[in-house]
Amino acid sequence: MKKARKLDRITFEEMLELASVGAKVLQTRSVGLAMKEKVRVRVLSSFEPETELSGSLVVDEDEMMEKELVTGIAYSLDEAKISVSRIPDRPGIAAAIFSPLTAARVNVDMIVQSVGSDGSTNMTFTVPKGDQARALAALEAARKDIQYGEIHTANDVVKISVVGIGMRSHSGMASTMFQTLAERGINVQVISTSEIKISVLIDAEYMELAMRALHTAYGLDGE
Repeated sequence: MKKARKLDRITFEEMLELASVGAKVLQTRSVGLAMKEKVRVRVLSSFEPETELSGSLVVDEDEMMEKELVTGIAYSLDEAKISVSRIPDRPGIAAAIFSPLTAARVNVDMIVQSVGSDGSTNMTFTVPKGDQARALAALEAARKDIQYGEIHTANDVVKISVVGIGMRSHSGMASTMFQTLAERGINVQVISTSEIKISVLIDAEYMELAMRALHTAYGLDGE
């Protein structure tokens, strides 16, 4: 983002979340090791001379005097959406769907379940694009056990994630995200949350518009 501002400090936990959802600054393993040993990490540019104040520090949460509500926004284009429709609504149906995927070593990320007008269940989830074919094969092999009606897939989607340790103590972060996207006519397909992260799945064509709008809405634009 051209308007993005540099962060002087960011917590290990925030950096882990950002790295896991598409930010290409640090690898999750390097941050995890630093977090475990409580070793500060300074992120520098190889294109600029180093000074005492250059770069960003990745530190323990205890070192953060002021906790930003939102630290950063990341996106991932490596997402495939799979929707399984008209599934019998019975106990254990989620296990019947996701156990074959686990056995096929498919990593499932975002999940949403809804009940149809006929009382059946619809399940939508995301997987890495590289796992899509394996996921579909696993579901097809388990079709008799699951007894689903149809499967629909989409690759033209993007996951956008808002991360900030301040979310733990402030309400309204999710509503800001949804309102900002709604004002620009961007439909949210899937939602997932954690303690310091909100992720949504939207059409890939709206990625740049959504990123710019959210950066402004959360006050992340630079001077």
